[in-house]
Amino acid sequence: MAGETMLNGRYQLVAQQGSGGMSVIYKAVDRALGRTVAVKILRPSLTSDPSFLEKFRNEARAVANLSHPNIVTVYDVGSDGPTHYIVMEMVEGTDLKKIIKDEGALPIDRAISLSLQICAGLGYAHRSGLVHADVKPQNMLVTPTDVVKVTDFGIAQALSNTQPQQKADIVWGSPHYFAPEQARGEQPTPQADVYAVGVVMFELLTGNLPYVGSNQRELAMAHIREPIPNVGELRPGVPDRLAKMISRAMAKDPRDRYRDADQLGNILGEFRDRARDMTAINPQVPSKAPDSQQTVQSRQAPGNRPPGVGGQSKNSEVTAKYSAAPEAQNLYDPRQQPNIQNPVAKPAQPLEQRFTTPPPPQQQSRQQGYPSPQQAAGYPQPATMQNQNLMDSGMYSSQQPYISREMLPVEDEGFDYVTLVLGLIAVAAVGGLIILWVFVISSL
Repeated sequence: MAGETMLNGRYQLVAQQGSGGMSVIYKAVDRALGRTVAVKILRPSLTSDPSFLEKFRNEARAVANLSHPNIVTVYDVGSDGPTHYIVMEMVEGTDLKKIIKDEGALPIDRAISLSLQICAGLGYAHRSGLVHADVKPQNMLVTPTDVVKVTDFGIAQALSNTQPQQKADIVWGSPHYFAPEQARGEQPTPQADVYAVGVVMFELLTGNLPYVGSNQRELAMAHIREPIPNVGELRPGVPDRLAKMISRAMAKDPRDRYRDADQLGNILGEFRDRARDMTAINPQVPSKAPDSQQTVQSRQAPGNRPPGVGGQSKNSEVTAKYSAAPEAQNLYDPRQQPNIQNPVAKPAQPLEQRFTTPPPPQQQSRQQGYPSPQQAAGYPQPATMQNQNLMDSGMYSSQQPYISREMLPVEDEGFDYVTLVLGLIAVAAVGGLIILWVFVISSL
């Protein structure tokens, strides 16, 4: 048929691209618009039922109204004699099932990215009132840039109420992804699509399907009765929260699952964003050898301060957030001292030349940039404390010796007359008590 068939005088079939239980896909050229398209032709076994064809056209028209980057766009639906077809955008790439077969379990980041795109496309369809009903990797096209395009909306849903035998023979060709209620023959809902997404995520992370069986009945009973396998046990590196999300998506009861693909996608996106933030905050970097004293001195010199001290650079906030090992900022910047005329800064002196004796602990804390309790409370500072603060800030020459309180000379304050008067009063009081005691003894 390919290479010589023209549908309705418009779509020229070029080459067969693939086939499935419900259709055959061709690469074609739209002669009216001059673009390459994909044409999906339904198998004759499906088109013999007029009720199915009517429902299929309605579903195809509904899908044609969907416009989303993660959904294959439907351009046209029609027929040419007994041939019924859908015209869609041509997606360069391969289906997700082939990727899993070729690569096995995918990296966690890539599996999450692909799953988020699947949820985005299905969520958009759910908000539009559409259920896919046949979510599986074979219906997920992946471009060379890892963009997911969900396809085959409408066909499985059109079969849900028509041609029960055809549904059993054709749709059950991929029962590994069917929700338990679908296995029991119930009407598919958005929660059924969520279940299938959970199975796809399980396969992306482990490279295997959660349930196997020798026939359709065994697979159906496995989905209905067998416990949900733990992704973390099959692949130890999977985070526990991600494994729990997959287990909830695959819950046996639809009421225990996420209500639609949007909810699953939102929670999965929050998990990814939080994991990225934690990676940015706690980067794993090798330890750094300590800098030499000369390197530290040159880094602390006024001309070598890191960005953000005394005037932030344009990208200082971004650099501080993502830098693997940001340098510590100087606690003091002379340009930020209020009400002080800043002289020309002098070169930093070696630490042993700054002070003749080590300052007390309270003054050491102020030298390190921590204000005293009086400074924090806003109380006025004595002149000696202000001088000390100026010394700490570098306004005084670093060669000026530090003078502690113990080094100040003791002044001669003269004779203390108050102490003499108080001593005489004490002697008189003691004498009075002795006389009173003698008088009491003699009267007895």
